[in-house]
Amino acid sequence: MSAIMEDDGQHEAIKVLITMHEGMNIMDLVGPLEVFSNAQHDAKDPESKAFRVIFAAATKEVPTMEGASLNAHITYEEAMKRLNEIDILVIPGGKVENVMKSKEQPCSIIKAFTELQKRNPAKERTLMSVCTGSLILAELGVLSGLAATTHPDYITKMEIICSNVAQRDMSDRCDVMEARYVVNNLRFDLGENEDENPYIMSRKEYKDHKRRQSAAGQSPIAEHPNGSNGRRTSTARKGSISLKMSNMRRESVLKRANLRLGGLRVLTTSGVCAGMDGALYLVGALVSDDAAEETARKMCYQWKKGTVVDGIDV
Repeated sequence: MSAIMEDDGQHEAIKVLITMHEGMNIMDLVGPLEVFSNAQHDAKDPESKAFRVIFAAATKEVPTMEGASLNAHITYEEAMKRLNEIDILVIPGGKVENVMKSKEQPCSIIKAFTELQKRNPAKERTLMSVCTGSLILAELGVLSGLAATTHPDYITKMEIICSNVAQRDMSDRCDVMEARYVVNNLRFDLGENEDENPYIMSRKEYKDHKRRQSAAGQSPIAEHPNGSNGRRTSTARKGSISLKMSNMRRESVLKRANLRLGGLRVLTTSGVCAGMDGALYLVGALVSDDAAEETARKMCYQWKKGTVVDGIDV
């Protein structure tokens, strides 16, 4: 069991925990799993797996919406004990009404994960939902003040949930939008200037870009003019998991601490296949753009880009 959580000694493993609940959509789990399982630090080295994925559930065997059953690696109790090891928490959708009504897992683990980030903003953590999994996040108040998406057929329901939660918690409403995926809190470590981090625009670039978009009547959250999702094209490894040995973190950590949820990256995706797109975004963010493109190529899949909102460094 523990081997699932260990690095191979040569390559840094990004640890992913995928939750499981009765009636979940199997593709919501399998899509991101396929992406994370294929992603490598070095395309020429099959041993350089970039991610380690485990499943947690209340019971050993979990029946899915499609009638198949999946086996969990660990219980939620064990997952809670080892939550500090997790870099990415993935919440699948499917039959989420029962989860929301009962307040059972994965509700507690989601709350615990967000609290970990608020207590320790220096570590880069990501909370990702697939399809209607975002409704659980909305009901728990995690999405308050953020932007998010869900399956197109559930947009109205999510807006109602977010409105009710805002009144219940006296909090800001979630900005519900239709997009392939939506990312909050970009959260990349920086060097001393923009040239040392290819992910960000300079402040002048960002302001000029927004001004051009406004003049053209476009959304201010559209893609970066030099590449998708507000990033410059680069083949270098990026993201603070890759750069965690850097000493130049203090300013970024202070910024994160002042963000919602301690700067927790929150990524919500729309339909089931969009879970692969969201996972590919994380491969690009935490490993490299080349690794994401190579993963999509191996899967014979065309990566569809989404929207990034409120990067901390622009």
